[in-house]
Amino acid sequence: MKIEFAPLNIPLRRRLQTAAVLQWVFSFLALAQCCLAAFILLALSDWWMVALLYGGWLWLDWDTPSSGGRRSQWVRTWSVWDYFRDYFPLTLVKTVDLDPKRNYIFGFHPHGVLVAGAFGNFCTEATGFSHLFPGLKSHLLMLPFWFRVPLFRDYIMCGGLVSSCKSSLSYLVSRPEGGNVAVIAVGGAPEALDARPGALTLQVQNRKGFIKLALKHGAQLVPVFSFGENELFDQMENPAGSPLRRLQNRLQNVMGVAMPLFHARGVFQYSFGLMPYRKPIHTVVGKPILVVQTPSPSTEDIEALHKVYLQSLTELFEQHKHNYGLKEHQRLTFI
Repeated sequence: MKIEFAPLNIPLRRRLQTAAVLQWVFSFLALAQCCLAAFILLALSDWWMVALLYGGWLWLDWDTPSSGGRRSQWVRTWSVWDYFRDYFPLTLVKTVDLDPKRNYIFGFHPHGVLVAGAFGNFCTEATGFSHLFPGLKSHLLMLPFWFRVPLFRDYIMCGGLVSSCKSSLSYLVSRPEGGNVAVIAVGGAPEALDARPGALTLQVQNRKGFIKLALKHGAQLVPVFSFGENELFDQMENPAGSPLRRLQNRLQNVMGVAMPLFHARGVFQYSFGLMPYRKPIHTVVGKPILVVQTPSPSTEDIEALHKVYLQSLTELFEQHKHNYGLKEHQRLTFI
């Protein structure tokens, strides 16, 4: 395979963008393991008392990821996220104003491989979320597993990441003062296994838990579509029923996380690696769906609202797809 190396005279600005995305990829793929190893080494060293004290504090702080987390505006406004935004580039598109006195559930689609659009738009201020939606605080829901890792949990909570467990979502959208936005990658880990350029298949037909909680707490549902999310990485062929897909599904059932075998470009060459392609991402926030609070929603209530949600998501996609390079014949497929 012929390797296409990056030219030597790349502007410093672009090198900084690459460095910013490199640290993000590292954080996503390896930082948790490094934090766990560092904690174990600390516990086995002469500084074991520090590890013991942190362990005690960790026990006291165990429920924080499911109780709104611990956002840090300082971390969310780091300059590194501006370089991260400009690498793709990444933009957040607002279609309507949102009332800061209400709580919202943003259904984010598609999941993509590493959920770059959801992270950049809702865990940082690089695309101006707080400016576009004043009075609202965004929280991206993540698998509870990651909040059990020492040190790593504290870092990711700074960006507004919280546990994706039921109690965590309920806590956010039941606040009487309003102003909370819970962002859910609805397709979850299984959808990541189908994330590749051109893919428009969303795993949403049987995802109704967030619909039930929206009804229970009266939270407004907002469909969000991130154009370009699936264009960032290629992935090994893994059609349904193939040996690779069966293995991935088995690992996901055991570990709770998806294991997509993805690849794109490298740091100093463009032929292979784990860095995403420089493809634009446009994350469009749609109109809220009015939800009437129903403390004990019936199956019919859930099905009816789910149907309305899918219709709103389809309309959002159809309304904006021409602006971001998609053709008339391209349609969303729900499974």
